[in-house]
Amino acid sequence: MTGTATQIAYARGDATAPAGEGVKIIAHVCNDLGGWGKGFVLALSRRWPEPEAAYRRWHRDRARNDFGLGAVQYVQVGSYLWVANMVGQHGIRTGGKGVPVRYEAIGTALGSLAAKAAELGASVHMPRIGCGLAGGIWARIEPLITDRLAAHGIPVTVYDHGD
Repeated sequence: MTGTATQIAYARGDATAPAGEGVKIIAHVCNDLGGWGKGFVLALSRRWPEPEAAYRRWHRDRARNDFGLGAVQYVQVGSYLWVANMVGQHGIRTGGKGVPVRYEAIGTALGSLAAKAAELGASVHMPRIGCGLAGGIWARIEPLITDRLAAHGIPVTVYDHGD
């Protein structure tokens, strides 16, 4: 599946119900504090308990694993469906130290995601990662997605929630 560069596709809809055929990975950004309770993760948890349970275990056992900024955990939730828990925000609050989003960590995570998507022959589906509670700017995140995924031929669909 790698090779020819692709463009990011934009769609109205729910990123937890990705369109199309074949293997799909739903990617989203998590914080590095072990918190799972606001934003897109709630939509994930309404559909599948596994991504939250796996993330909480991953955080709890972080002294013995790779949990940290830039790391990605892949959780299979269906025969052809995975969720990628990408650690791309430091903390959960916007305050004196700025917004929680960490662009470099998201870039690192997207690189890992590209390798996994290529291995599985998967397309990647996501909301506008890092731009909700993490406080990021899409103009800084979109080029990371283009560079790490689309430029390597990984099909990417970004969902804007329809009303």
